[in-house]
Amino acid sequence: MSASTNDVAATLLQSFRNATESQSPYRHWFLKDCLPQSTIDEILALPISAADLGGVSGKRELHNNTRHYFDVANRAEHACAEAVASALQDPRVTSQIEKTFGVKLDGTYLRIEFAQDVDGFWLEPHTDIGVKAFTYLLYLSTDPTHSDLGTDIYDNDKKWVGRSPFASNSAMIFVPSNISYHGFEARKINGVRKSLVINYVTNEWRAREQLAYPEQPVRSVETALA
Repeated sequence: MSASTNDVAATLLQSFRNATESQSPYRHWFLKDCLPQSTIDEILALPISAADLGGVSGKRELHNNTRHYFDVANRAEHACAEAVASALQDPRVTSQIEKTFGVKLDGTYLRIEFAQDVDGFWLEPHTDIGVKAFTYLLYLSTDPTHSDLGTDIYDNDKKWVGRSPFASNSAMIFVPSNISYHGFEARKINGVRKSLVINYVTNEWRAREQLAYPEQPVRSVETALA
């Protein structure tokens, strides 16, 4: 049976409360047990194929026409996409994110990309600063050879300083700033590296079709009750 929105929300809230914080080279957090295991299993089984990179990588936007999201259509078609999106839109969850990670989400919009990275994929160091208010990288793959496929972390000079742990149902979170450099160093990927790239974006985000709720901005508990 698919986990409900409440089940997903409860698991998210617990993972936020248990998050491990690091201060260097910028403030970021590592999380475990982010979603119910049944939800992880359902996402991994989604009938969505990984795209061929065609030998081109470095930025995700180079392949915009083959990217997939928990958008309006996929929420309607897949129960796991609906449960995850609904939970991340829930004021209880967004308010806890604000409290735990020190970010304001009221008025932002939820964007969830189902990323499937294959051999040849890499990302140059970048900050996510701009229209992205919050970044949540939730790792899905269960392949044991993926243990070294975490997000690469860089200092303000774009010098590599570390890498997040990669394990199924673990995550890295940060609030984008002018020093939040991260990327993915080119290295061997066996099979498909699957993750959810979760962002809350400002109203200036132009690709509205990517959003989970393009007409419904996030509301904190206080705003929702007002």
